[in-house]
Amino acid sequence: MDEHTALADEGHYVRQALGTGDFAGAMRLLGSLVAHLDRHVRREEDGIFLAMRAAGEFIDEIDDLEGEHRDLAAVVAALDHHSTTFAADVSRFLDDLDTHVEREDLGIFPVSVVTLGASGWATVDVARRGSPSFLLDVASTTTADANAAT
Repeated sequence: MDEHTALADEGHYVRQALGTGDFAGAMRLLGSLVAHLDRHVRREEDGIFLAMRAAGEFIDEIDDLEGEHRDLAAVVAALDHHSTTFAADVSRFLDDLDTHVEREDLGIFPVSVVTLGASGWATVDVARRGSPSFLLDVASTTTADANAAT
């Protein structure tokens, strides 16, 4: 969930750049956010979602969340910072990301705490080791600190 907070913070900086008309800067910041989101999604799907599937729990919800992951990726792939709708498209993407994160934070994540047993958490740990959190990246921290200073 800490990654969700970091992604929301990155989204804030993207919105700031859009608000000043700095579409190139927004695209650069969005690129960083998307790279972090991609890593986060991979860890979720290979970890907690896989563990929940193996436990036979909340399969429909996991299917929906994974579908949202694909939908978010498709929106990002279609973004064009030269488009007249770029700012609106990015804002809509960030709104959808916020809604998705809220669904996970208030839904599947709390449920997993009481549902997953030792083997489920072992699956989550394997995913964490295979793809460490972007929060551990020095460059990620440096970028966030630099953005916060501006």
